[in-house]
Amino acid sequence: MTLTLQQLNTAAPEEALRLLDGLYEHSPWIAEQALAQRPFVSLSALKHAMVTVLANAGVDAQLALIRAHPELAGKAMVSRSLTAESTHEQTRAGLTDCTPAEFDHIQHLNAQYNAKFGFPFILAVRGPRGTGLSKREIIATFERRLGNPSDFERNECLRNIHRIAEIRLNDKFGFEPRLGNAVWDWHEDLARHSDPGFAERGELTVTYLTDAHRACAADLVERMKACGFDEVKIDAVGNVVGVYGASPFPSPLPQAAGGVRTLLTGSHFDTVRNGGKYDGRLGIFVPMACVKRLHEAGRRLPFAIEVVGFSEEEGQRYKATFLGSGALTGHFNPAWLDQQDAEGVTMREAMQHAGLPATLSAINALQRDPSRYLGFVEVHIEQGPVLNEMDLPLGVVTSINASVRYQCEAIGMASHAGTTPMNRRRDAASAVAELALFAEQRAGADGDSVATIGMLQVPGGSINVVPGRCRFSLDLRAPSDAQRDALERDILAQLRAICERRGIGLSLEETMRASAAPSAPAWQLRWERAVAALGVPLHRMPSGAGHDAMKLHERMPQAMLFVRGLNSGISHNPLESTTSDDIELCVDAFSHLLDQLATEHR
Repeated sequence: MTLTLQQLNTAAPEEALRLLDGLYEHSPWIAEQALAQRPFVSLSALKHAMVTVLANAGVDAQLALIRAHPELAGKAMVSRSLTAESTHEQTRAGLTDCTPAEFDHIQHLNAQYNAKFGFPFILAVRGPRGTGLSKREIIATFERRLGNPSDFERNECLRNIHRIAEIRLNDKFGFEPRLGNAVWDWHEDLARHSDPGFAERGELTVTYLTDAHRACAADLVERMKACGFDEVKIDAVGNVVGVYGASPFPSPLPQAAGGVRTLLTGSHFDTVRNGGKYDGRLGIFVPMACVKRLHEAGRRLPFAIEVVGFSEEEGQRYKATFLGSGALTGHFNPAWLDQQDAEGVTMREAMQHAGLPATLSAINALQRDPSRYLGFVEVHIEQGPVLNEMDLPLGVVTSINASVRYQCEAIGMASHAGTTPMNRRRDAASAVAELALFAEQRAGADGDSVATIGMLQVPGGSINVVPGRCRFSLDLRAPSDAQRDALERDILAQLRAICERRGIGLSLEETMRASAAPSAPAWQLRWERAVAALGVPLHRMPSGAGHDAMKLHERMPQAMLFVRGLNSGISHNPLESTTSDDIELCVDAFSHLLDQLATEHR
């Protein structure tokens, strides 16, 4: 019989505990303590209550829970002494049907893992979609996680245990994240398009106006039409634009005269090289799912919804970051048209090949009139570890951080590593190393600031030569312009002092500067209300990464919502992922924001 929240909330303590039996392996105390927080307003609230219980239980209790789990394809499986839940999950993953070679390899991995960590490897084998990982995926994950530090791996096991419990709880309640599953599948399907040289290796790379990029755009057009959008087109810079009209329908579309205003939303569908499937694309697909929900219900809102799949944000093929969203704000640089890619193809030629007009007049016509828009909202995978470590599915963005970047070179004197005394050296690399430590300390002492030397190179370096030159990058970010400027001032002052003391020359070239984009208070509040309505704890956080919302911020109010990523929130990486349950919550939050706006504009 399918369980309901009302049954659980009203059941006697003993009966409620029985209803939640089997969620955590041989550990009913987690559900028992969580039940003290009844009544639960949502399934998500119940899930988080159990997460909180385990987080507060201490390391000893957490380790005991991990050790209560069986090994994958281990002795308990062979002896058929697994719990019914584990038997079902391991069977579904094909672990009860391993070849002798697969079985031997998994046993070897189990032995290595236990020897290193002292507890069994835990993996939610039903995966982020809930339908199951393949044996190949399971073994690859096992091999990769063997390299993790012990404390990190303990927490990774706990996160997988919570995912196992989430799926088991969904089964008890007969809950299926229908739209979350659909959006997850859309990401997987779109990822079949990848640029040559990467597609052959199974890597996802989609750069501006390549054949793979244009195939993605065509797919988005067809999917938007299937979701019920009234108008779908590809604009003069390759953005995919879908409009769902307001009530009463037909109503004026944004390009037409009239009093109907529009909510603008979207994100980018291009990728970095060998990137992930969710960066950017989640912000296109989630509002598409909301339009699909409205269309299926035959419902219109007092405003139109415009979803834009921005054609370029990453700056991979051409040095033209935020090209897609920049065109909407009037920030398309005419010089970009003459830029060449690595093959010598200009952007103008690439546009013409794609059937775009490649004229400034057509591009300038894409500028949006802010008076016709309510604002801009963007959904994005977090691209960081915070939500993952806190076991929270959603986070409300307070500001997109200000940033500044430099390309630098320290110039010392190359000399023999054996004959040059330590007090006579002009070691360029050591000067940069000293700066790196200072930058780390300075940013760490400044709430939410970050400083990174991501590129460090000794040109013509040799094992027996004191480095005479060292080229390096500086990337500095902070939640406000003032905080960034103070960070920049202190780090550059220290860099100059280090070089002067060591007798090192220095060159600095500023390559990028972006102002902070704080969320509009009213829009941030709408996201907060939406998250709270789901029974999910509210967490506010800055965005350290840049987003299309930074460009739209220059023309209209904006606010963002983050979705938790798996694998410690890694992004710009093939391991980038999220669960269909978290996507479902995101769709629900977006729908709630739409409902708030509809109430305000009636």
